Amino acid sequence: SRDTLPLHQNVAAPHPHITMDFDTETIAAIAVTNIATAAFIYLTCSGSSRGRLNNEIQLDSEKVATISSVDEVSKKVKESKVAAYCRCWKSKKFPFCDGAHAKHNKETGDNVGPLVIKN
Repeated sequence: SRDTLPLHQNVAAPHPHITMDFDTETIAAIAVTNIATAAFIYLTCSGSSRGRLNNEIQLDSEKVATISSVDEVSKKVKESKVAAYCRCWKSKKFPFCDGAHAKHNKETGDNVGPLVIKN
C-alpha cells in the first residue's frame, strides 16, 4: 500500500489546459538542484566575506552608524543642491556617494543606488 507520498503529483502549469505530472523522485531532484544552485550562487557571488555587505569601512567597529544633523544635511544641500548618501558600502567618500555603486551594480547585477536628498 502507498500511504506516504503519491507516485505522481500534479503541478499547476501556466496555462489552464496543460498539466505537468512529476513523480516524487523528480520533484526531489528538482528541489535538490535548486538548493545546490542557490548555495553555489551564494558562495561564488558573496566573495571571501560571505554575507557581508561592508568589506571596507570601519571593520573594527561592532556597528557602523552614520549620524548627520539636520543642519549638516541642510548645509550640504544648500551648497550643492543635493546630498547623496552611499548605500552600497563601496564609496571612497563614505558616508557620501561617489558613484561606486555603478561599478558594483555592473559587476554583480545588483540595483543599489544612493539615498538622495534634494532641495
